[in-house]
Order: sequence, then structure tokens, then C-alpha cells
Amino acid sequence: MNTVKVRNLELGSGIPAICIPNMGKTKEEILSLTEQYKSMPMDLMEWRVDWFEGVEDTQAVLDVLAGVREKLGDTPLLFTFRTKKEGGVHEMDTAAYVALNKAVAATKMADLIDVEIFTGDAVVSDLIAAIHESGTKVVASNHDFDRTPAQSDIVYRLRKMQDMGADIPKVAVMPQSKKDVLTLLAATEEMATDYADRPIITMSMAGLGSISRLSCEVFGSCLTFGSGSMASAPGQIGAQELSRVLASVHGALGV
Repeated sequence: MNTVKVRNLELGSGIPAICIPNMGKTKEEILSLTEQYKSMPMDLMEWRVDWFEGVEDTQAVLDVLAGVREKLGDTPLLFTFRTKKEGGVHEMDTAAYVALNKAVAATKMADLIDVEIFTGDAVVSDLIAAIHESGTKVVASNHDFDRTPAQSDIVYRLRKMQDMGADIPKVAVMPQSKKDVLTLLAATEEMATDYADRPIITMSMAGLGSISRLSCEVFGSCLTFGSGSMASAPGQIGAQELSRVLASVHGALGV
């Protein structure tokens, strides 16, 4: 499997990376949280721009982006507008969603941009091409907050993302039982072992699925999300605790 290099971070090798989501609502809060998170065990930061009160104003977004980039220094940045249908907090039509992500890509200030894979194949292909043209990497994503699909369906979604040119495919699902968590882990192992030629990210959400955030290196997920001041999804573990557990698991694996 190939790794993905983002600044000084190599995804897909060694201990899984820890990404802390920044969900500040104002420019001041976003920049303050960025400064705060830099002192935590954070390999990259995700800016969840759908939480930003000025998200409909592209110039305001780019202004905050410049401030975040300056504060992060060489720490990689994942830019994410999470749509409401996939767990976000702000409604935005597809044309505006595409325009915002293209505008951010053009600045080259984000290292990775999240693209929701089921936005429509033609739209997604065009958006991935535009992001890549700027030299920025793509995290293709899909989130199911209602259920855990069958193992074959999860693998299908990850393979679709890979086939469409995403640098890192990502799937998050909601478990209703312990068996659902095992389904997600089995799908992760199958994808990583049999099909993936690049790093993948998977997780089972809520408290029931928290084991997937801790055992990601075992099953083949390259990154896990840890909370800073606030969790962006159910079951997220604090970054400090997450860092300790991931190091312990890595040590036990002896790799």
C-alpha cells in the first residue's frame, strides 16, 4: 500500500494519525482553538467550516483560513464542509458546496479537502480534479448516522472512492449492536488487505464503536479523530487519552 505524504506527516505508516476537529463558530473562536489544539497530541487539524457563522461568505471563509494556516505552521490542515445529510450543521446547496471547496483549493492553504462521495459522480469527479489541480489532497467521505451497512457495502463505498481518485477514502457508520462494530472492522481489514493501494480511514461511531477508534492500526485505518474541546461525532475520545492508547497498541503489535 502506498502512503500519503502531507507536509511532514506520512499517512498509512506507523501509529495512526490523530486529527482534532475545530468547530469554532466565530473567527476569534476558531483561531483560539487552533492555538489551543497545537499544544495537544495532534498530527493534523480538521476545520469543520459548516460550524462557522460566516460560512456563506466565501471571502470570510478565506480570511479565517489564512489565519488558521498561519497559526498551524507546518501542521497539516483538513478542510471540511460537512453537509447536513451527513451530520453537518449548515444547509448548503450543491453548487455553493462545490464553489466553496474549489475556492479553498485555489488558495493552496488547505492540505486536504473533504469531498462527500455521494454528492453525484459527475460533480465529485469535477471537484476532485479541481482540488488535485491545485496540488491539494482529497479525503473522500461517506457517513451513515442511522446504521451499519453490510460488510460488502462498506467495502464497495471505499473502493468507489479509490476508483474515483480520492487520495484517502473514509467511511463512518453507526452501530446498533456489537456485531455492527465487528462488521465495520471486518470491512476495514478486507479493504486494507485485498483492495486498497492507498491509506483508508474508517470508524464505527458512538460509545459502542469507540473500540474502532483505538484499534485502527490493527485493522488498517490510518487516522482517527480525537476531540479537543468538543467532539464532532458520537464516541470521539479525547486526544490526550487517544494518543496514549494508540502508542500502547502500536507497542504491543511490535511493528
